Amino acid sequence: MLSILKEKWLWILILGLILVMLGSLLIVYCIILLPFPLNTIALVALIVLWGVASGYREWLKKEKEKELG
Repeated sequence: MLSILKEKWLWILILGLILVMLGSLLIVYCIILLPFPLNTIALVALIVLWGVASGYREWLKKEKEKELG
């Protein structure tokens, strides 16, 4: 167990996961702190951008499948 805790990759992975969680919580907190019309606009923009990114990812998958046959 001690040898695993001394591994550098483990701590890089743990730090990365913590940063991802804190980053998303910070974004949500900042959206909540905005005044009424701005927080609604920011939330809708976040949802739309999330959908665009997801659609783009799916499009890239289909293009790669076409290339492979």
